[in-house]
Amino acid sequence: MSNDPRAPKPATVHTRGDLEAFAATLPPDDGTDATDVARGFIATRVDPVIEKITPNPWLPISWDLSQSDFVHGPCPDTVNPSLWRQAGFNARHGLYEVTDGFYQVRGFDTSSVTFIRGNEGWVVIDPLTTTETARAAFELVTEHLGERPVSAVIYTHSHVDHFGGILGVVDPARVEAGEIPIVAPEGFLREAVAENLLAGPAMGRRAMYQFGMLLNWGEHGHVDQGLGKGIPTGASALIPPTIEVTETGQELVLDGIRMEFQLTPESEAPAEMHFYFPDHRALCMAENCTGTMHNVLTLRGALVRDSLLWSRYIDEALDRWGDASDVVFASHGWPHWGHEAVRGYLTRQRDLYRWLHDQSMRLINLGYTPNEISARIDLPPGLWEDYLCHGYYGTVSHNVRAVYQRYLGFYDGHPSSLDPYEPVEAGRRYVDFMGGMEALLARARKSYEAGDHRWVAEVLRHAVFADPNCEEARLLQADAFEQLGYRAEAGPWRDVYLSGAQELRHGSITVHSVSRPRPELVSGMDLQQTFDLLAAALDGMAAAAIGPLVVNWHAGTEIVRLELSNGTMHSTPGVAHPNPDAVVYGERQGLSQMISEGASMAELLDEGTITAEGDVDRLRELFACVTEFPRFYNIIEP
Repeated sequence: MSNDPRAPKPATVHTRGDLEAFAATLPPDDGTDATDVARGFIATRVDPVIEKITPNPWLPISWDLSQSDFVHGPCPDTVNPSLWRQAGFNARHGLYEVTDGFYQVRGFDTSSVTFIRGNEGWVVIDPLTTTETARAAFELVTEHLGERPVSAVIYTHSHVDHFGGILGVVDPARVEAGEIPIVAPEGFLREAVAENLLAGPAMGRRAMYQFGMLLNWGEHGHVDQGLGKGIPTGASALIPPTIEVTETGQELVLDGIRMEFQLTPESEAPAEMHFYFPDHRALCMAENCTGTMHNVLTLRGALVRDSLLWSRYIDEALDRWGDASDVVFASHGWPHWGHEAVRGYLTRQRDLYRWLHDQSMRLINLGYTPNEISARIDLPPGLWEDYLCHGYYGTVSHNVRAVYQRYLGFYDGHPSSLDPYEPVEAGRRYVDFMGGMEALLARARKSYEAGDHRWVAEVLRHAVFADPNCEEARLLQADAFEQLGYRAEAGPWRDVYLSGAQELRHGSITVHSVSRPRPELVSGMDLQQTFDLLAAALDGMAAAAIGPLVVNWHAGTEIVRLELSNGTMHSTPGVAHPNPDAVVYGERQGLSQMISEGASMAELLDEGTITAEGDVDRLRELFACVTEFPRFYNIIEP
């Protein structure tokens, strides 16, 4: 290992001891998971590199199947042994047979894509994240199973890794011609657009930590996402569904394949569904049951999910189809075969989310605060003994705090939490209260040497925010984060810790890049969402100085009334004001340019993309108040 203080460090004796103690608590491994992961393997891609359609210097390729080749043999002492086991399973990639006529391509993306042989072609479930990875998966299917067209597509839910690769498997012209039905749960289109819309810039930066997107892959860096290997890069798209599933019990026949549906809104995604194939005794659980405990609240940020509903939906699926299924599969992970295995899997996944909910509520009602609750809840023996319930992606620790957040919000009930100092000011006061930086660092070094890395990480947060240029504080906190990352069973926790360590050692990202919604999402936005996004980006105080303003905005054949009042902008689609201060005319293209390309109102007016009449000067002033958000903002330092 290098003597460079910024280089990765080996595991300390305390970390190794903690990992050995943790390994001793792990349940016995009967080999079932390894057998299921390998079952049905047909072939994989010869060339491990999947090229990007449009490469760039930062991310020149879309996916590299060989990146996980290091995950083999005994677990290194810089990785949690349970995570290493999961990483080995997720590293398997290729084309697999699930049951007669059902196939999956796994390991080409964070998610899995399923191909079902219909009368005329393939019914595709969840065409991955990018055009590149989906196309590579389809090519593998064609190479080994013969050339057949895609006859239908099903989106299980509204997350991009389940629809973004649609152009890798279908020609949009065939969809427009009515040749390829695209099926999705009710509310899919709005939720697919909305989830990463208003908070998209913040979520995008936090996702870099959650998924370790800037880390090297290896035993000192990114090992596994827990849910899959990692996030591919490349081109994503969104083709709206042509058929919506609107109620549980709804049935469809797609290319001769019969299906029964169960809606599961507000579970793992705001719009999601399970479905059953009665002629094949096969059940798809979307992303509500995978090979890990999932997130009640993702570390990148999202609306808190309803773990009680989540459990109830699994229970409903168990009642409907548990006794009628010979195989269950999902959009991540690997299938499970046999009646007993199917029922056991669904039962324990159901119990998992109910346990997180109910035990959190019990302690909430006993007066415990979020951090106290997370320290008091562990999995019961029957769930801990099932590796598929372990926290490789979500964790008990942050999921139970999410349950608290859903019911009670950010405030933990203690008066001191009402009006805390912001981090920089708090940091200065903590450092002073501890006797100054030199004394704080001396105590932190002793704690590090004693193996109390959690405390070092916490206390040095104040030191770094008080003085981000203090090299010793930065490097010592980085070392503490690294040791915590080595201990983590959850892939995202490991990536968050190691991403923090990397930026402490080498500096936060300073590349100028503006965060904007992807064009495929902008194309699916309605006018309300479009103007809500612009309203949430307004510098309110600057807008308030402009005074009241009413605008009628004609976007093609649609009209929206905009009202600026006290620095807030309100939009009402389908309504015109009888006496507006200004009127705007233009196609949706102009709005799309503002949202996805950063075009200014002044530019659009000057080039004639849009025209305006009335108080055009104040209209220009209003949209000059729209804030641009940096892709890389500071997390680990002020």
